[in-house]
Amino acid sequence: MILGIETSCDETAVAVLDGNGQILSNVLDSQVEMHAPFGGIVPEMASRRHMERLEALTKEALDSASLSLDDISGIAVTNRPGLVGALIVGLNFAKALAYARNIPYVAVNHLEGHLASAWLANPEMETPAMVLVASGGHTHLAWVPSRGECQFIGWTLDDAAGEAFDKGAKMLGLPYPGGPAIDSLAKNANRQAVSFPRPQLHSGDLTFSFSGLKTSLLYFLKNSKKGKATLLPIADIAASYQEAIVDVLVEKLCRAAKQYGAKAISVVGGVAANSRLRERLEAQARENGLPLTLPPRSLCTDNAAMIAAAGLEKLKRQEGASWNVDAISTLHCKNEFVVKAAAST
Repeated sequence: MILGIETSCDETAVAVLDGNGQILSNVLDSQVEMHAPFGGIVPEMASRRHMERLEALTKEALDSASLSLDDISGIAVTNRPGLVGALIVGLNFAKALAYARNIPYVAVNHLEGHLASAWLANPEMETPAMVLVASGGHTHLAWVPSRGECQFIGWTLDDAAGEAFDKGAKMLGLPYPGGPAIDSLAKNANRQAVSFPRPQLHSGDLTFSFSGLKTSLLYFLKNSKKGKATLLPIADIAASYQEAIVDVLVEKLCRAAKQYGAKAISVVGGVAANSRLRERLEAQARENGLPLTLPPRSLCTDNAAMIAAAGLEKLKRQEGASWNVDAISTLHCKNEFVVKAAAST
């Protein structure tokens, strides 16, 4: 039995998995309402909320799984990347718990967790696979040659896709979090109303860039107010903006899969919950004859089950972390290897 702990950003999450990777409980305390008035996450508030809720959520996760701490044989906790104060709360809680119970703990890269969610959702997903990690802080293409190891082969040069959604929504006057707000507003709108750019679409490599797209939206809105551009419904602008982001994500993922000869594709992370992205990927996967795994929305956003799933394999290999492991706010380097990130064969 493994206890998973996730506090990298604004979600306090705890889960319990058995030795076969089955989810026994997966509980979460969302801070969306607390941060909404500020239009984004306030790091200090997030850290304090983790401190207030983590112990209670651990008890709730154990009770939901009909277990006690005596049944737990290991702990997995996120130690990077993320808000460093938030990470410290979860990491130190895990260390203290592991020390007090005399059980091993492992430190998990948050992106390892997102990758593991693909196999958590579909244990039969074939390898080699190409997985897109798309969230508020990350847009990475991960090449998974075999279950248990991966390498980042593409990444954003500036803003992540989720950040582009959130900041675009703020410009449009939509509530926080922006991604779901744009998704909801754009459902029945005109996606071709505005011809926004598709950054890096024809760059010839596997990198992403979304800062220019945000700037394009900013100037479109400014020109609209000055009467220099056609006044359009906000829904049509949102749908056009969303389509530009989705076009780039779908094209780059499928291009990478073809280039590397992947047998399957998947998209994980918070942006994977976007309904238009899921719709487009399903159509593109059918057209290319590629099996597609889309985790349920509960496993797309930050959660502890994915951290436990990634940590389970480390514990099986006895790769316990030392007591001096620290919280790290960023990836060490953009193209670092993440070894044995998904699940062992």
